[in-house]
Amino acid sequence: MANSGLQLLGFVLAMLGWIALIAATIMPQWKMSSYAGDQIITAVAIYQGLWMSCAIQSTGQMQCKVYDSLLQLDASLQATRALMVVSIILGIFGVAISTMGMKCTNCGGDDKVKKARMAMTGGFVFLLGGLAALIACSWYGNQIIRDFYNPLLPINTKYEFGAGVFLGWAGSFLVLIGGGLLSCSCSRKNNYQKEYPKSGAKSKAPSSGRDYV
Repeated sequence: MANSGLQLLGFVLAMLGWIALIAATIMPQWKMSSYAGDQIITAVAIYQGLWMSCAIQSTGQMQCKVYDSLLQLDASLQATRALMVVSIILGIFGVAISTMGMKCTNCGGDDKVKKARMAMTGGFVFLLGGLAALIACSWYGNQIIRDFYNPLLPINTKYEFGAGVFLGWAGSFLVLIGGGLLSCSCSRKNNYQKEYPKSGAKSKAPSSGRDYV
């Protein structure tokens, strides 16, 4: 039953990673204002996410504003948005397909080979979703680093990594590991035993006697 346990472990890891990707996509803390250099530390922290920007005061009050126009956003933010949405959608399909293909469920039929192939397909879908999220987070993080070390930008416009990027990275790695375990859980051994036709009639022993007329 090790194969079934491997499927269950991969599904749980992929599910946890998928939930983390959803939370990271919603979070506004993808990058936060930097206090590097001689910048005076203010009582307001600025956060920017994929969908909105927020200002958090020292008193704990948060004011957020959704981005007004999609065309005003830079290309890296638009690409990150698209890839994260694609990864979440792929995660939905991965959950559905893997659930039908796991051995511990009964919703995919009784054919063991068909269920194993469905579980493997769900693992591949998870792998694609995790790869899309990993590319999105890495792309966004690379843009933060480039802007931070750009000498032409003012210090007060530079940002550092926020919690959303780290959560996205963690979720994408969990989805990749879970999808890999689901893809490798397909048994290569043939579970069928070949059935050979049994001899219908037993051969009669030759008669030792003689027939007389």
